[in-house]
Amino acid sequence: MFSGLVDDVGLVEHTAQTDAGLEVRVRCRYDDLAAGESVSVNGVCLTVRERGPDAGGAGGSGSFFFTTAAMLPTLSVTTVGDWRPGRRVNLERALRASDRLGGHIVQGHVDAVALVVRAEMLGDAFVVDLAVPSDLSDLMVPRGSIAVDGVSLTISGMPAADVVQVSLIEYTRNHTTLGALNAGDRVNVEADVLAKHVRRLLAPQREAWRAAPDAH
Repeated sequence: MFSGLVDDVGLVEHTAQTDAGLEVRVRCRYDDLAAGESVSVNGVCLTVRERGPDAGGAGGSGSFFFTTAAMLPTLSVTTVGDWRPGRRVNLERALRASDRLGGHIVQGHVDAVALVVRAEMLGDAFVVDLAVPSDLSDLMVPRGSIAVDGVSLTISGMPAADVVQVSLIEYTRNHTTLGALNAGDRVNVEADVLAKHVRRLLAPQREAWRAAPDAH
């Protein structure tokens, strides 16, 4: 489990297609990763396979690496298949039980890929409009939470059907990859897990209401 508070921006160094999916090597600042540990990479919960000092690093931040692999089902619902060497990715290590939950509960289980339809500065905020799949839009509410490429954000508005708006402060722009977004970019989105459970619990009641003779 994660909080959506990115603590490093890594660099994809190598990717390789396999029959099972995609293998990825990422340069990072983490010097004590363990094999089998979970890391959120652009919002995707992935497992560390190998790790160690990065001979290509220049020392300091970014002088370590880890490798991981994304399976075919993951590739089908995320942007991982688009990753190429040189791509910057948001990183977050799994929460400890004693950590502060400064963002919101993020599982690293991406629901879908959203399309950036607008990205521009308005005053002191960088406003981004995301077109999300219609089956996710009813999980979104103004002032609710959403994870975008692993970053915990507050939904500032819903300007159109199936469009979610977020506003990025300067700190978020400078410490994640989101400050470089442009219209046409694709991003991983994860809806609030609490909203998912509420929808599931209410599903029988909603179906019963729809089936009632006087429902319409």
